[in-house]
Amino acid sequence: MSRIYEALQRADIERKAAQKAGVPELPEAFSAAGEELVPVGAEELLENISLCPWTPTMASLPTLGERGDTIEQFRSLRSHIHQLRSQAPLKTVLISSGMPAEGKTLVAVNLAMTLARNKNNGILLIDADLRRPSLHGILGAPSTPGLADYLSGTAEIGDILQQNQNPTVVVEGHVITIPEITFIPGGTVGENSSELLAGQRLKELIATLSPHFDWILIDSPPVLAFADAIDIARNADGVLLVARGGSTPYDVAQRAQAGFSNSRILGFVLNAVREIPRNSAYYYNYNYSYHYAPESTGTGSPGRKDKRR
Repeated sequence: MSRIYEALQRADIERKAAQKAGVPELPEAFSAAGEELVPVGAEELLENISLCPWTPTMASLPTLGERGDTIEQFRSLRSHIHQLRSQAPLKTVLISSGMPAEGKTLVAVNLAMTLARNKNNGILLIDADLRRPSLHGILGAPSTPGLADYLSGTAEIGDILQQNQNPTVVVEGHVITIPEITFIPGGTVGENSSELLAGQRLKELIATLSPHFDWILIDSPPVLAFADAIDIARNADGVLLVARGGSTPYDVAQRAQAGFSNSRILGFVLNAVREIPRNSAYYYNYNYSYHYAPESTGTGSPGRKDKRR
C-alpha cells in the first residue's frame, strides 16, 4: 500500500473519531494545529511504481520512429490537443469510438507516446476498456493488477501503476527509445465492469492522480456497444472520437457523437484513410492513417457524409 493511501486512511479514521466525539471538523486543507498541510509531492506518490520489462509490439507503435508521415500526423494531433487546452482546462482525455475495431486503442497509445516525447510531460495511460482490455498487449506489459482490481477494492493505487523497465529496444539493428509513460492496465476483468466503472472509486482514482500528471489518456469501450464509456466520460475533461475510414457508417459516427452529448467532444480522428480527402490538410499514407477533424463547435462534428460509403 502506498504512503499516500496510508495517510488518507489515517486521516479518515481520525476524522470519524472526531465526529463521534463531537469535535467540529476542520477543513481538509488544515491540520489539527491550524497549519496548512503540505500537498503530497509527485515523488512521494510515484516513487514506488513497479518497473516491468515491456516488450512493445512495434508494428502497432509507428510513432516510435524518428521520422515519417505517421509521426507528423500524430504531432499535428498533439498540437490540436494543446490548442484546445489553451481554450479551456484539459488534462483527462477519453478516447472512444462508436463500434469495435475502429482503432481507438491504437490512437490512444500512439498519442500517449507522442505526448511523452516531450520529456517535460508526465503521461498516464489507463486501459478502461474492461470488456476487452488490449493496451497491455501492444505495450507488452503485465495485464494485472490493474484498473478492475482497484475498482473492485482488491488492489490499491500503488499496486496498479507500472512503467517500462527498458527505455530502449533494438529493431533491425536500430536503437529505438521508448518515451516514459505510466500505465494502468485493465486488470482482472469480470462480468461487473459496468458497475465498477460507474462507481465512485474511478472518480477518486483520477482525482488523486491528476495533480501528478500533465496528461491522462483513457481508452474506453465503444460507446454504442456498451454504456461504460458514458460513465467514464463523466470523469474526463474531453472526449476524442475515432472512426474508421471506408468502414464506419456516417450514422454510426453521428450516434457516437450523440452518445457523449453531455461531454466536451474534442473532435474526430479518422483512422485507416485509404484516399486523400480533398479538403484535408492532414493526411498520410500508412497502414494506420489518420485524418483529424478538430473541434469546430462546443459539441464537435464528425464531418460531412461521404456518399461513397
